[in-house]
Amino acid sequence: MTLFAPLRPINRLLGRLGWALPALALRLFPAMVFFASGQTKLEGWRIAPSTYYLFRHEYTLPLIPSDWAAIAATVAEHLFPLALVLGLGTRVAALALLGMTAVIQIFVYPGAWQTHGLWAACFLALIARGPGPLSLDHRLGLDRGA
Repeated sequence: MTLFAPLRPINRLLGRLGWALPALALRLFPAMVFFASGQTKLEGWRIAPSTYYLFRHEYTLPLIPSDWAAIAATVAEHLFPLALVLGLGTRVAALALLGMTAVIQIFVYPGAWQTHGLWAACFLALIARGPGPLSLDHRLGLDRGA
């Protein structure tokens, strides 16, 4: 008997947890962060003037005009989190948000790698393992055989 032998039954027990609950958490918590960020970019149903200002002066990105970036980010921060919450098109939504996370990390807030790393880990897990059984992807048979 080794020093770590007591870990075996604990690991066996925890291994029975399955993927449903972790996948749901991996979908919901980052979705809430991105959706809340998207909400700050709006005034009612319109993109706030302050959003355009931020994209012109603080969130400057190469290769894309700042007004387009403001619109794209606002739409993405509403659409993809909704997809994650529903578990519909989960892998595509996670891939899109992983891309956004990379852009934010590289061009906007390079010092926030710990936070961005947590988001990236969630998205990578969803891309690799899928949305889990508590999702529309699963219910509609869109993620079987993956």
